[in-house]
Amino acid sequence: MQITIHDFSGVYSEQKFMQSLRESSKALWLDSTGIAGTDCYCDDDAVVAIRGQIADAGIQNAEGIHFIDGGNYHYMSKIWTDMVQEPFTLVVFDHHPDMQAPRFGGILSCGSWVLEVLNTNKFAEQVILIGVADHLVDEIRQEIASDTCSDAPSILDKVTFIKESELGKEIPGRLSSLVSVGEPVEPLSSKLYLSIDKDALAPAFAATNWDQGSLSTESLKNIIAGLAASHKIIGVDICGERARDIEDSRADVLNNGLNQELAEFLLEIL
Repeated sequence: MQITIHDFSGVYSEQKFMQSLRESSKALWLDSTGIAGTDCYCDDDAVVAIRGQIADAGIQNAEGIHFIDGGNYHYMSKIWTDMVQEPFTLVVFDHHPDMQAPRFGGILSCGSWVLEVLNTNKFAEQVILIGVADHLVDEIRQEIASDTCSDAPSILDKVTFIKESELGKEIPGRLSSLVSVGEPVEPLSSKLYLSIDKDALAPAFAATNWDQGSLSTESLKNIIAGLAASHKIIGVDICGERARDIEDSRADVLNNGLNQELAEFLLEIL
């Protein structure tokens, strides 16, 4: 699988593994630090510029492993999944639902991108959100249901939440067996797209710029391995780096090791 690195903040310059990928030409490095309008919100001009970078790099589809910087840039998963041209299930590991309506004139954001996928991508058959804080699940359900401008029932029918509190139970390989309480998961499409925000992980495993959940790296890998055993995984996005404006050598060491572990694991199983 091809590895693509989107560098928005410069944070990867502090990670030896990411720099080794760049220097060895084992990854496509897209320098997006000069694109305005990308932090948390991605305006229309920035979307065009980012898509242009991807096209100029010769990338024609969403296949591969994509490192997309910090959680502020998680909307990149919307841009990548726009390139999927066949039915798929979007599986998201995140401590936040990322389904809030954008506050500024429909601009794509790190907090709205999942909702945008549901509203605009005809190939996205369903979304599975794993590790979301319990209270945020309740809040987003109420918010969407009370939005008279949205088609709330059909949107929520396509979403399955696996709350953070449910992750303490035994996690078998098949995701359909993971939900032992609450809502059932409909049969997954044969093709999956994974989006990993490291804030779903406990602070012992990753250092991010958002509040974090309690998932372990081993549990994350077990779930992905189970999915890969029975489904075709089209592509994987990984975000959740620490804030670039806060120097933190411990965070860089922790995230560097995690990025290397995830990259090597994914290249082996996909």
